Amino acid sequence: MYLENWGLDRMPFKNTPDPDFYYHSPQHEETLSRMLFCVQNDMGAALLTGVFGCGKTLAIHLLKSRLDKSNYRFIVVSNPQLNDLELLRMILIKMGLTSVPENKADVIQLLEEALINNYRDGRETILIIDEAHIIEQKETFEEIRLLLNYQYEGKTLLSLFLVGQPELGLKVDLNKPLSQRLAMRAHLAPFTEENTADYIRHRLTTAGAKRDLFTQKAYELAHDLSGGIPRRINNICNLALLLGASRQLDEIDEMVIYDVSRTLEGEY
Repeated sequence: MYLENWGLDRMPFKNTPDPDFYYHSPQHEETLSRMLFCVQNDMGAALLTGVFGCGKTLAIHLLKSRLDKSNYRFIVVSNPQLNDLELLRMILIKMGLTSVPENKADVIQLLEEALINNYRDGRETILIIDEAHIIEQKETFEEIRLLLNYQYEGKTLLSLFLVGQPELGLKVDLNKPLSQRLAMRAHLAPFTEENTADYIRHRLTTAGAKRDLFTQKAYELAHDLSGGIPRRINNICNLALLLGASRQLDEIDEMVIYDVSRTLEGEY
């Protein structure tokens, strides 16, 4: 009923990092360009921050999609609440090693060999530590910094991206040597009101909409309620379309958005 009522081919507001629904906002495009520049020019380390639901994970997926996979090896650690040794061992596991030693010296040696092997195979290693703001131990950040010292034939053996919520920047700054190794810092801010409306239209069009389904007032209220954060926009719009379909409406106005907001009261 949902899709049929609105003339859609698929769900437009799923909270999954689907590149098909990527909205080319100016700030997301700039951030992605800077991330690509860091990788392609052997810049070492970069920091990407943003509030929960602003599109950081999507930026990671887009970075992977725009690089030739035959030339790069991506290692993504998505739960880095680990001590320094546990983090190193997790990286090795993500690299495909099934037997990882317990001794730190052996782990370091094995990691260096794995990075060199990637390089010799013509593949650059990109390490992405997502949700890095949850790292608590100073020793873990220091071990992350030391990863940037791995070099072979004058070339740094990995590109490092630290990704997390805004407080990550403050934590990194407590480790001055790590902070100074960052070649790029980027922050994804919430959408403006204009961006929010364009974002909603884009996702609807991608899902098969042939006309504008929201009124201007509905766009404005959706922006106010969501704060311009994409994940919140998705939740509001998804519920609005569901409610509108149940009422057999042919457009979403501000009253539908208001009714939805009452079901989300306390969340935003």
